[in-house]
Amino acid sequence: MAGFTPGPNLNSVPSAGKQTLTGNFVDLANQGWAQQYLPELMEKEAEVFGNRTISGFLAQVGAEEGMASEQVVWSEQGRLHLAYTVQHVSEGLFLVTNNSEGASVATTYSNGIRKGDMILLSDANSTARVYVTDTFDEQASGGSLTAGQFNAVSYKFDTVVNAGIAVATGVKAFVFGSEFGKGTNGRGKALEPNMKHFANNPIILKDKYEVSGSDASAIGWIEVSGEQGQAGYLWYLKAEGDTRARFADYCEMTLIEAEKARENYTSTTDSGAFAAGLQGTEGLFAAIEDRGNVANTFSSAASGMLADFDDILAEFDKNGAIEENMMFLNRATALKIDDMLASMNSYGGSGTSYGVFNNSEDMALNLGFSGFRRGSYDFYKTDWKYLNDIATRGQLNDATTGIDGVIIPAGVSSVYDQVLGKNLKRPFLHTRYRASQTESRKMKTWTTGSVGAATSDLDAMEVHYLSERCLVVQGANNFMLMVA
Repeated sequence: MAGFTPGPNLNSVPSAGKQTLTGNFVDLANQGWAQQYLPELMEKEAEVFGNRTISGFLAQVGAEEGMASEQVVWSEQGRLHLAYTVQHVSEGLFLVTNNSEGASVATTYSNGIRKGDMILLSDANSTARVYVTDTFDEQASGGSLTAGQFNAVSYKFDTVVNAGIAVATGVKAFVFGSEFGKGTNGRGKALEPNMKHFANNPIILKDKYEVSGSDASAIGWIEVSGEQGQAGYLWYLKAEGDTRARFADYCEMTLIEAEKARENYTSTTDSGAFAAGLQGTEGLFAAIEDRGNVANTFSSAASGMLADFDDILAEFDKNGAIEENMMFLNRATALKIDDMLASMNSYGGSGTSYGVFNNSEDMALNLGFSGFRRGSYDFYKTDWKYLNDIATRGQLNDATTGIDGVIIPAGVSSVYDQVLGKNLKRPFLHTRYRASQTESRKMKTWTTGSVGAATSDLDAMEVHYLSERCLVVQGANNFMLMVA
């Protein structure tokens, strides 16, 4: 790998101090202004860091919508079919222990297996089709079954053990149908669909810029500009614009990185933040780590990386199987994927056909790919500045705690909104901010002081920024976090 040594005077101070004043900007005594010869002045400020903002990610993948409540609550549908892990207690006697996601099922839980069901059983060695003859919920008065248990008989052999299912734990089971005799009664019990309820709460973000009346009226010799469109020779325009841009980035980074303050986090005491009266909010990474999928670092070899993607497809198949997905990646992972796709090209070694076109000797070689299709899935990739910028997640690229990228499903999902009381279609990822007919807290700004429009006798201008928002991550089981 190439080694890099920064120059001794590298511009490596990307952040501002607590307050920017003219005194921080021009020093007449130490910058040669006392000499008799006027230096050649280059008035335009050099924009050496390009566009310094990192916001825009959520605008690409989601939507924004107001809310008039302290909390947003939504429901997500459960799985349609019945699948469990069961323990084969003794011949023909089974105990439901886990659901299909591996979550433990309490013995008091009334599972969905019913009398008359046909079930496919599978252990490490064989499979068998069995018929459920009795369940705990449907047994006659005085029956011997306990909570979570059911009886089953084999279709092919006289006993379930002879069918190849040994008495053991970890037997996989799913219902695939039912059978009833002629003239018999119907089902003994009905099934109720299960759903999960999730909630998130908005938090308040604030920032402030302040400049005295004297500094606001001072002219500078450098022509400044910024991401917010400010331009001119008044330095405070630059500083206020940078504060506004930084706050906009904070609003987005908060919804990416934040996590909730947990009550009874260690089962004995509250987390420090919760005990301090903070509530936090669930950001994107926290939601995926809690309710989604996390993939380890990809293999360095192209062939191994393709196998890694096949593993990702298998995980997506188990969940929503959303066909179109967006990948937001850091630079190293994006290049790995380019190399993987190039190696699939039979002419990639000689470079004669690298991409979707045939290269001529006079044509610039395209070494990048914007997406690919594998199996029934489409992946569109893009670089995510937040993961590359040295002032944000980019400084963790070489650390074991770094994040290589995130895979987000495209399109919308249908969920039940508890507040509105109806099903709504929403992007899988969207921002909710506090708003009513008289107050919007999406991005609120106001000015106080005596500079400009006077509101007090303070000889300064104070610009205040406020936002109250949270992120809704619906269907997090369709998201994938790629970690180092």
